[in-house]
Amino acid sequence: MSLLHHDVRREAFAVASHFLEAFFDCLTARGDTLFELTDALLCADGSVKTPVDLTLTAEHRRGHGAMYEALNGGNVDVSRLRQVLAGLPQPQAADGRLVLAVDVTHWLRPDAPTSADRLFCHVYGRSGRSSDQFVPGWPYSFVAALESGRTSWCQILDALRLGPADDVTVAQVRRVVTDLIEMGRWKLGDRDILVVFDAGYDAPRMAHLLAELPVEVLGRMRTDRVMRKPVPVPWISPPQGGRPPKHGKELRFAKPDSWGDPDAETVQVTDRYGTARVMAWDRIHPRLTTRSAWIDHIGELPLIEGTLIRLEVDRLPGGHNPLPVWLWSSAAGLSGEDVDLRWQAFLRRFDLEHTFRMIKQTLGWTRPKLRTPTAADRWTWLIIAAHTQLRLVRPLVADLRRPWEKAAEPGRLTPARVRRGFRNLRPNLPCPARAPKPNRPGPGRPPGSKNRHPATRHDVGKTARRPESITERDQLRP
Repeated sequence: MSLLHHDVRREAFAVASHFLEAFFDCLTARGDTLFELTDALLCADGSVKTPVDLTLTAEHRRGHGAMYEALNGGNVDVSRLRQVLAGLPQPQAADGRLVLAVDVTHWLRPDAPTSADRLFCHVYGRSGRSSDQFVPGWPYSFVAALESGRTSWCQILDALRLGPADDVTVAQVRRVVTDLIEMGRWKLGDRDILVVFDAGYDAPRMAHLLAELPVEVLGRMRTDRVMRKPVPVPWISPPQGGRPPKHGKELRFAKPDSWGDPDAETVQVTDRYGTARVMAWDRIHPRLTTRSAWIDHIGELPLIEGTLIRLEVDRLPGGHNPLPVWLWSSAAGLSGEDVDLRWQAFLRRFDLEHTFRMIKQTLGWTRPKLRTPTAADRWTWLIIAAHTQLRLVRPLVADLRRPWEKAAEPGRLTPARVRRGFRNLRPNLPCPARAPKPNRPGPGRPPGSKNRHPATRHDVGKTARRPESITERDQLRP
């Protein structure tokens, strides 16, 4: 073993040990049981089916009653755990900056009428948009730091269960960026943190609401959007006079005749997508109106300029028809190299989908039939802590591959294969949880008795209403 490899392993062991102790300090109630439950998540054989099965592992030294009591009545100091996650070594992009991805995934609970705060979650069908459904469940918004290159790893930094309130994503991103700055992961003089959004978010509005932070917003745009070009400089006033216009000519995504000459244009040959042709236009902005998200804006509407990027590739990995992708960055004056870094960072956003699949199918995030949303939040943070441990011990575990699996390159183990070897590493890591005290289970409900306190049933959907609708607001305007 080389000296450099030995130093990497020693540093990884120190970071993982420090995280375990800091994570245990965040468990302020029923911490011993919650900590052992997290260990059982990582040491169980195969995928997690139900939480009660985890109590049969050797790492969980308490009974199933203590496990359910900890999930329903324990406590996790979420604000402190967020700072612990932000203080860990963060993955960086190719240019050395932090790249954050924001996305929403659902914990579906269609048959849980006694669970509160359920909303209708949009579930995409596999055979076309005609099969899309709205299923009751708990939607969660995740923020994760992305790595560079093709990988299925990312560092989850925050998870927030969405409710009927609006603009919660802005507060979530602001909190994550603030924690990164306070924990020293971003310093004055570093490149702006790149925050990547999908088409479901309004990227220009996100850039406006996060303008006071050192972030750059990059989001995918709908293919039917219409944006505006900058006003030509110098502006030639018409004979009848008048002030210069605020917006330039239209740029319709669906009409190539309105695009004009791009300010930057690049061509790259990739192994996965074939030839990637990119065009970019500088200082492109939307024309805002006092409706929808801007209905409460006071004063003149802002002019939010950025760089519009059009990406076109030859093929897709799944064999689907490759359609052009439109991106908008809040940074202006980008060169061709800068534009390539943006669209490559956007493609890394799909690594978060691999993380969702891993925590759902392997760690069993959506498996428990928990009644209360607070218990679901508690279980979610245990899943995040378990996934973080896997990322930290990557250089320490051996590749216990199956006979039919190919040998992985050094440092290229998937999260599932790292979890496979975690049990052999667990005895060497610190275990701050105390040994259980001998006890007997309670008598429970007497046989034959009925439940005289039925659980309250809750309706599905939004329960908060805006004080004034858009139509009422327009009627009040002079």
